[in-house]
Amino acid sequence: MTDDRVDFASMLASRLCHDLLSPVGAFANGLELLADEKDPEMRARCLDLLEQSARTSAAKLKFFRLAFGSAGGFGEAVPPAEAKAAIEGIMADRPIELNWMIGDEPLPKPAVKIILNLALILVDALVRGGRLDIGCERQGEGIEIALHAEAERILVDADVERILQEGEASAAMTSRTAPAVLVQAVAAQNDGQVMLARETPTSLLVGAVLKGR
Repeated sequence: MTDDRVDFASMLASRLCHDLLSPVGAFANGLELLADEKDPEMRARCLDLLEQSARTSAAKLKFFRLAFGSAGGFGEAVPPAEAKAAIEGIMADRPIELNWMIGDEPLPKPAVKIILNLALILVDALVRGGRLDIGCERQGEGIEIALHAEAERILVDADVERILQEGEASAAMTSRTAPAVLVQAVAAQNDGQVMLARETPTSLLVGAVLKGR
């Protein structure tokens, strides 16, 4: 295994652990409080905390299973509803309006991975909420993917933006840039191309075109 592949796996693992640390830590804290708390009202609040933390952890794990993992159990294609539910799970704590413009026809796993990782990048960028439009359609044997974000502030990490525009070698690989590197890698494996365009300071378009094989 090359050093680059080891680094890439390490960065994806770091990203997953970083995003899970908060809800899992809250779950552990809730258990500690519940063990010591005798007041019924406070115990009810602890249980609410545990339920919320468990729900958040499960949503993130479901998302990362599809976005980073092999998505076992779905064969070569994934129902779009699964991808939508995964994205909604990571948006639960943010005021983001999701406009889903993808039909019911199952999508190839590479397309789903690109949609999810681009969505992760844009959800991170919509720090104060906003609107996220996600579309995907077949063009002959290929697939066109487009995600459009609108908000008062769209804060995309400069290295992430550079990788999406110029390729994975254009910036350092970190846990923050790993999703962008994965997008470029999956696109390259499928004879595809990634694109990013800043239309206005409050509008950002990212996407990919995958060719059929």
